[in-house]
Amino acid sequence: MKYKNMGGRPTLEQSQKRSYLLNIRLNPKELFHLKEAASSAGITESEYARQAITKGKIKPRLTPEMMNLIRSLSGMDNNLNQIARQANAAGYTNVRSEYLHLANRVDNIINSMKK
Repeated sequence: MKYKNMGGRPTLEQSQKRSYLLNIRLNPKELFHLKEAASSAGITESEYARQAITKGKIKPRLTPEMMNLIRSLSGMDNNLNQIARQANAAGYTNVRSEYLHLANRVDNIINSMKK
């Protein structure tokens, strides 16, 4: 007997279904750590635990400070491209000081991202 496709989400295979429930007991410190880590990764506590089990390593999201540094680097990249254009048109000696200033700022930002 064939069933008519009524639309909707296809049924999952048995190996893909999440049919097992795991109850664990945590002390307040462990619970706080779990919630904090899952929040910083931008996922639920359950998904954090699943990823910890399967992958063993969970990569947190970029912090707002890191995002600001990346945006700053992107803006400096545009400035360096403009300086390169000026250097090709007018000669390198005229734009050397601008280049050194921006290169120093880029180094500072990269060093602060490594910390």
